[in-house]
This record gives sequence, structure tokens and C-alpha cells, in this order.
Amino acid sequence: MRRDIAIVVFPGFQLLDAAGPVAVFEMAERFRPDSYAIDVLAPGGGIVRSSSGVCLAAAPIDAKRFDTIIVSGGNLAQVEADQADIVPWLGGDTWRRVAGVCSGAFLLAKAGLLDGRRATTHWAAAERFRSLYPKVRLDADRMFIRDGDIWTSAGISAGIDLALALVEDDLGPGIARRTAQQLVVHQRRHGEQSQYSVIVEQGGRTGRFGELVDWMRQRLDEPMTIERLAERVSMSPRNFARAFVTEIGTTPAKVVEGLRLEAARVAVETSHLQLDHIAASTGFGDATRMRRAFVRAFGVPPQSMRRSASA
Repeated sequence: MRRDIAIVVFPGFQLLDAAGPVAVFEMAERFRPDSYAIDVLAPGGGIVRSSSGVCLAAAPIDAKRFDTIIVSGGNLAQVEADQADIVPWLGGDTWRRVAGVCSGAFLLAKAGLLDGRRATTHWAAAERFRSLYPKVRLDADRMFIRDGDIWTSAGISAGIDLALALVEDDLGPGIARRTAQQLVVHQRRHGEQSQYSVIVEQGGRTGRFGELVDWMRQRLDEPMTIERLAERVSMSPRNFARAFVTEIGTTPAKVVEGLRLEAARVAVETSHLQLDHIAASTGFGDATRMRRAFVRAFGVPPQSMRRSASA
């Protein structure tokens, strides 16, 4: 069954918000022919200039019904300037499921599609989103969120993760995994993964704790107390805890668990090591504690994740 996909852009859109999902559906189509047909749409159609200056040719938004509509994001001022043209169309009977990438979630919220639902957007836009749309249950710490037939994702590259999840929903984990491999996406990130992981990788917004994060990653099987981490960076525990949250946006304990979860997830999906061994080497201690952490973070236990990865 062919699914018609609409990628919605507007002047100043973020190029990867559109191009990332397009590449995912194109590759999935190669593995399962006649699964997808892709249209790029914009108010009025024509040549649409992205924030980078690169342009896409778009057809005008019309009354055609699509299986899936994906609304790209961009600079908030530009997103909000195009609401009058896009929002009424989104609110009509034009889709089976709809998704917003990054600040594209603002357009879905303006159309009332997110009222009472869970949603996410780029962490940097979260405060404005909450002030404008208090009826939405915003969780800005997620890579992407599905609430029924409404999907939203964090910024830019997370749109690729969202599109891979849509492919998995349509065609199964096998096609989604082959698509990710062909795109050289080493492991598709799960929706429940924290988008703050990107900031963690950089050691914070200014990179202040980059060396510390690398040090932590190399010692996941060791105790990681506030006192030990603070000593590593020559700070008092109290000042360290405050500075860490300011720099990274979450607590040291959550970062430690996130690093352990990511290391354990990769080991579960790519190796045949016993779960107890993985739990011990990544700092969870035992398989039971690791299982609870997986269910809390990913919604599934390690055994299920391993089966899906090998399917």
C-alpha cells in the first residue's frame, strides 16, 4: 500500500528538518517499493528558501488528503509568521497522522492538535512553547513523542529518528533498521531518549564539563557520587551541582544514568553478552536494576530490545 507523505516548508525553514525525513522515506521506498510517495508543500508553492539559503521547489498546499503530514521547523519568528496559511489546513481533514519536527510543533499546537496531548520540541524553544500553549503536556526532554496519531520531535537531527519510527510503524523494525544502516545512522535513537544527551556530549552549553563527561564515560562501572565528580573538577559539591545543572540542564545523577543507559543499550543491541555482564560493566550492578532503568527510559526491557534488534 502506497502512503502519500507531505513535507511542509515555509520561507526560512530548517533544511534538515525537511531533508532528513525525505531521505528516510526515500531509502525505505528502495527496500519496499511502492510504499511511499513524497511531496514538498508550501503556502502558495514555488521556490522556498531555507534558513541556510538552499531552496526547495514546493507544490502549493491544497485539499488533497495525505497519509502523513510532516511540518518542518525553523526560526520561531518565521514559524509564527506562516501560521495563518498553514494552521487552517492542518486543522482540516487532510491527514491520517501528522508530525511536527522541532519548532514545527508550534504550528500543530496553534491548530489545536496538541491540546491535552504529550508533545516535545527543541529544548531551546520549550519555555516559549509552554507560555503559548499551556494545554499541551510538553516534555522537552524527549527525542520524539507519539501520542496517538500525533508525533512531535526535538530539533533537526531528531527528525530523522522520528521518520525512522514512522517507517517502523508502517513497515516493521526490519525495514527501519536497514534504512538506518543505509543512511549510516549507527543506532536509531529511541523516542524516550533525552535530547539533552546532545548537550552532554559537548560537555555543556560552553563545553565546560567536556573532560568530566569523557572521564565519566570511561568509568561507568565505578561509583559516581557528587563528591567524587566535584573533586574531579576542583569544586565544592554544592557549587558543582549548581554549575552542572546550569551548564547541561539536568543533574549529574541523570547524566550518569543516561551515559550508562546508552552504553548498555548499544551492548544489548549489538552484542551477545549476558545481561548480567552488561549490567555490571555499565554500572547498573545487576540485570534487575538495569531492566528497571530500561523500562523507565525506553518503555521496554533489555530482552525485548535485543529481540527487536535481531529481528
